Amino acid sequence: MPARVHAILVVRPDGRTPAAFHLRRTLAALEAQTRPLDALTIVLCGEDDNLRQLAADSRAEGVISAPRTTGYAEATALATHRLQGDVVWLLAQDTAPEPDALARLAGALELAPSVAFAAPKLVRWDDRGEIVSLGVSMTTLGRTVGLADGELDQGQHDAGQDVLAADVRGVLVRAEVWRHLRGLDRGLSGADEGLDLGVRARLAGARVTLVPAARVAVAGDGVAGLPDTYGSRRRMRRVFATRTAQLHRRLVYAPAAMLALQWLAILPIALWRTIVHLVAKRPGQIWPEWAAAATAMVRIRAIARARAGIRRTRTVSWQSLAPLRVGRADLRTNLALTDESDRLADVRRSELRFFSGGGAWAVLAALVVSVVAFPALLAWPALGGGALAPLRDTVAQLWADASYGQRQLGLDAVGAADPFATIVAVIGSFSPAAPSQAMVVLWVLALPMAVLGGWFAATRVTDRSLLRITGAVAWALAPTFLAALVQPRPAAMIAHLLLPWLFFAGSVAHRSWAAAGVASLVLAAVAACAPSIVPALLALWLVALVIAGVRGGSRSVGRIAWLVVPTAAIAAPLVWQQLASGNPWGLLADPGVTWDGPVATADAAGRALLAAGFPTPDPGGWGQLLGGAPTWWVPLLLALPALLALLAPLTVRWAAGVVLLSVAALGLATAFAAVAITVAVTAATPVPIWPGAGLSLAWIGVIGAALITLDVVPTVPVARALAATAVMVVLAVSAVPALTAQSRQASALTDGPTSTLPAYVAAEGRGSVALGTIVLTPLDDGSIAAEVVWGASETLGGQSTARATRLEATPADRETADLVADLVTDAADDPVGPLADRGIAFVLLAPTPEPATEAAQALRRTAAIALDQRDRLESVGEETARGSLWLVSGEISARAGETPAVAATARGIAIGQLVVLTIALLLAIPTAQTRRDARRAPRIVGLRAEEGR
Repeated sequence: MPARVHAILVVRPDGRTPAAFHLRRTLAALEAQTRPLDALTIVLCGEDDNLRQLAADSRAEGVISAPRTTGYAEATALATHRLQGDVVWLLAQDTAPEPDALARLAGALELAPSVAFAAPKLVRWDDRGEIVSLGVSMTTLGRTVGLADGELDQGQHDAGQDVLAADVRGVLVRAEVWRHLRGLDRGLSGADEGLDLGVRARLAGARVTLVPAARVAVAGDGVAGLPDTYGSRRRMRRVFATRTAQLHRRLVYAPAAMLALQWLAILPIALWRTIVHLVAKRPGQIWPEWAAAATAMVRIRAIARARAGIRRTRTVSWQSLAPLRVGRADLRTNLALTDESDRLADVRRSELRFFSGGGAWAVLAALVVSVVAFPALLAWPALGGGALAPLRDTVAQLWADASYGQRQLGLDAVGAADPFATIVAVIGSFSPAAPSQAMVVLWVLALPMAVLGGWFAATRVTDRSLLRITGAVAWALAPTFLAALVQPRPAAMIAHLLLPWLFFAGSVAHRSWAAAGVASLVLAAVAACAPSIVPALLALWLVALVIAGVRGGSRSVGRIAWLVVPTAAIAAPLVWQQLASGNPWGLLADPGVTWDGPVATADAAGRALLAAGFPTPDPGGWGQLLGGAPTWWVPLLLALPALLALLAPLTVRWAAGVVLLSVAALGLATAFAAVAITVAVTAATPVPIWPGAGLSLAWIGVIGAALITLDVVPTVPVARALAATAVMVVLAVSAVPALTAQSRQASALTDGPTSTLPAYVAAEGRGSVALGTIVLTPLDDGSIAAEVVWGASETLGGQSTARATRLEATPADRETADLVADLVTDAADDPVGPLADRGIAFVLLAPTPEPATEAAQALRRTAAIALDQRDRLESVGEETARGSLWLVSGEISARAGETPAVAATARGIAIGQLVVLTIALLLAIPTAQTRRDARRAPRIVGLRAEEGR
């Protein structure tokens, strides 16, 4: 037996529990050892009177004071020069050995002279039946692997064995080996110290053995070894220390020929691991990953010192460690066992039952209704009418419209694209050969897609199949959605399709990063399509953030906080542009074509219709269908779901009911405000904001609350079935005019042209955006509106709310006005030359809007005569439905390209947005772990056990 045992006890007051409590128990455990200590040195890191008094009252031969930031490796080095025995016992304030621990460890060293150090079984401080650590190894790539971490102690590892290394806490080391190896490596940042010590001891020809019978309780304060994972700060500290130690060991252990390559690979590997962390839903580990990479790269002296130490002490080859490493097969086996245990865990989630519960049949039925309601759509090359316009001819042009730079409309317009242009680009990309046909297909699939989204949103409210179908049908037959289909309004229609998915993912975003990633992307898309409801969504986000902070902790707060990041990244350029121009209200403008379609008025009658869910003066189109007959009864059809919704706060699920009714109130308030706000102008006509987006948000709250009432109130299944059927019937009745409008030729949806310009211009400008056409439109008051269109057509993605909502004329507007005045009057000698210099090749005199006023007709005649008299203008063809066209003859200058500053700004914005969206996409990718986590939580949000039926 070794003659003397000298213990080094390191104390630092930075744990969750006061260090004095742990130290008192540890000192008592040392006093109770059956094999007494020969010497004890305490290293006190930091000033603490209680700890200092406990140390002074102990039998320590010396107490060394050190700064609070002193690491365990440095602290043990401070005490090494005081060693008076043959064996060193490495302890910390939270390592309490059982009475026979030292005797068993010392016995192991006595029986095997080749053993360099003996390691105990570390058990949990408050539960000695759970193993914290019993042996440590590593993979071929240096990943640390605990051989028995977290297992229940059933004696399965009590045979003892030689291992590569062990946790540093409680290890008994021969003094000569300790001095020969020069203690612990200070470059490890507190992690893997025992692993590195074991590796170096093995390379020096010594052995490491486990003594499972010697048990030491540890609390995980982090003085020695890694801290427990409670608290976000300590979790990040643990991840940083682990990764720093792994990178440090990789550089220290690398062959000399590979050292430079290993060092250069640190940053690329950090980038790759960042992607892996995002996919694995561990965004909290990204910052520690990069901090560890930077730390490892700058610790050149520490790496050189550690490598020199290994060269000095190594007596055997690295290949001798291979049998003690963990192979890939063993690692996969451990992971498989973990997956199996997760699979056998308590599963609280019921089956989805999309097919068996009738969801698939509801979607199929909606597809049949859509084909019947819009029978001719699939034969159309593009959609027209209302707020629709063709899409660009190529995918590249679609994405060019979605980026910062020169805009499609305007003489020399440069600025941010509307976020809606990104949505248009995504849709058009599904049909690269003919992007406009993608919008046609979307219109045909709109009804079944609405049913699909409504069904999945209903799964967050109820698990009854009939009620899920009721929610799906109610969402597809919402008056605001049908109005957007028939009028038509593409941005509002897409927003309605996306909102149920925002509810589906956003309601559980606090649970997982996967749901948060999906919700953040859907929120960005909803905000792009319906900016008017962004204030309401932000209010809901703030409420969710507060609730997450109160109930969910830092992880939930982080997930909820992330939701708005993609939206902010996509909208930031436009927000900056509108704020810089002094027009923040312009951010609420509806994207796409500015159309002065029918909208409910801001008077009492209009607001009553809004309160009933109808966004237009003709509720559901019944006035047109009945030829002007009274329609006061139509809003009463929606009274039943509204009454059921109002009962939700009176049920046992009152909390969910209150939340959903709050959503309904926010949506209705948004609709009320929208009809009173005018921010956009088209042809000198102010256009109010479309209130339908706010009503779509309110509809989620109303239908969700109604489903809660139907889910818990009826005690007789027949009553529930009758009420749900009645809701679907009344909504179907209200939808009759909209679903028959196309067949009655009462819809504004038309077989849209592939170009809004004459065929000659479309043919010349196809595939190019450098060809300009100035479009002159006579107005009712005798004035003229002018617009410059670049390319083959005015397109849906090329619209700009910044241009439609500008408060005053820009220099380009004034220049355009001068060009038009010179063209239609005799004020200039050469009015056509400036057009050619600007890259404008065509002049289009549009027809007067119907019914045409005398002033508009007179102005058009005068303008046509003036244009016919211009020397360099050649008439192209006869009068067409799109107006009269003139060609600018002679040489046409190319449109001025973007300046280097604009191009650099565009690249910077694109890179920043791409990075944020990539992060969101990686977070949204489901993994096996996220699916296991999801199965442990109920699908219905807010349902508690005591709310059972």
